[in-house]
Amino acid sequence: MESEICIWHAAGASVEPVLRVPGRVEAPNWHPEGHLLVNAEGRLWRVPLAAPRLEPVETGFARRLNNDHAPSPDGARIALSDKTETGRSCIYQMPAAGGTPERLSRNTPSWLHGWSPDGRFVVHAGARDGGPVGIYLTEVASGAERCVTAAFDHADGPDFSADGGWIWFNGERDGAVDIWRIRPDGRELQRMTDGPGVDWFPHPSPCGAHVVHLRYPPGTTGHPADLDVALWLMPQQGGPGREIARFRGGQGSLNVPSWAPGGAAFAFIRYPA
Repeated sequence: MESEICIWHAAGASVEPVLRVPGRVEAPNWHPEGHLLVNAEGRLWRVPLAAPRLEPVETGFARRLNNDHAPSPDGARIALSDKTETGRSCIYQMPAAGGTPERLSRNTPSWLHGWSPDGRFVVHAGARDGGPVGIYLTEVASGAERCVTAAFDHADGPDFSADGGWIWFNGERDGAVDIWRIRPDGRELQRMTDGPGVDWFPHPSPCGAHVVHLRYPPGTTGHPADLDVALWLMPQQGGPGREIARFRGGQGSLNVPSWAPGGAAFAFIRYPA
């Protein structure tokens, strides 16, 4: 198989292919310094946009990374998920240039998805004591964790709005998977999509105008790879969205925050048949 890293530009609503490589590459971030971060073969890779190619990022002992990673708001650190130490996904942080990861999450499994805008917290999915997957905040300084969501069969894919006022996520209730948002203290839960599609991985734009998310066909279970999927763009204040791209993808296409600083573009990955 092959993977094609792409950029969607708001100006002209156009898709720009950036790099096509053999194998499965997943989950692009857009680093504040202007390059992309992706996952492949259990490793982290940098993609310089001036001369696109895969450059390995040193992650020390961590060699079983999944596709959950994100640079801190200031770009100095990278948070990532790896299961080398415990066999179950744990969240770590390390210098953005690479190095030995330092564990952040006390509990497993935990899957990193993003940072609060002030860099004090990471927001992630987690499963505790045999219960369903929910949304959690972990304080970077102390490792203290608290659950944000309740009463969902499954909640996943969290990402902060740029002003820190909302956590967006996909939540499943009674077989329907929609986009939701909630205050970081667990108040004001709001359902933001309500249609036949299966909606995952919402990412608010840094400019505060839009939210991009992945839409699976009706009836899809989980977030599988290699399906006919679409990207949807909706107003951040709520309201009807619109399809902006359709391609072969799913898992790995848009798992983590991927907007460019300023919100003029975002990165995603498609998998040509």
